[in-house]
Amino acid sequence: MTRGRFITFEGGEGAGKSTQVRRLAARLQSAGREVVATREPGGSPGAEAIRNLVLKGDADRWSPMTETLLMYGARRDHIERTILPALARGAWVVCDRFADSTRAYQGGAGGVDPAFISALETHVLADVRPDLTLVFDLPVEVGLARAEAFAQADGHAETRFESKGAAFHERLRRAFQQIAAAEPDRCALIDAAAGIDEVEREVWRTVERRLVHG
Repeated sequence: MTRGRFITFEGGEGAGKSTQVRRLAARLQSAGREVVATREPGGSPGAEAIRNLVLKGDADRWSPMTETLLMYGARRDHIERTILPALARGAWVVCDRFADSTRAYQGGAGGVDPAFISALETHVLADVRPDLTLVFDLPVEVGLARAEAFAQADGHAETRFESKGAAFHERLRRAFQQIAAAEPDRCALIDAAAGIDEVEREVWRTVERRLVHG
């Protein structure tokens, strides 16, 4: 059986990734493909338990190094239990965050040595790498305002990273931009400040060009 395709969505807080993951998954499903929509941290029972540890609590609950180790523990369980089985049976996996988030959050914004993160990638990810990564980019103040509005409306408590301050999020945005620029064959930068429907069209144009007809 042909291996499935692996698409990841990346970007800062309030970028609208989760909405676009759902829309892309629905569009691919309507075209007759099996799609597994998932997220990080999370995507498997063990990884979801780690998600509760990482995303809740005070901003300084964990150091960036500890966050990195927790994220990679969750990521390996996610790979073993969700991503690899789906790809092996030919499904398309659409994931809200993956390894680039650790590079950006804990590395670029948090100061963890990129060489350490790269070593974890080598051993934990092995050959599980995205076929396409969509990097959602928008001004920090816009993203944080969106994230705050969503948290208030939804009543959820996963706001630990949003509380790290504007300077952290400016470093985070630059880190994602640098990742996209460094790997243009894998990554596509998406203007997430546009309207939801326009972002959806741009996502689909990119997926269609790179993976469907590429």
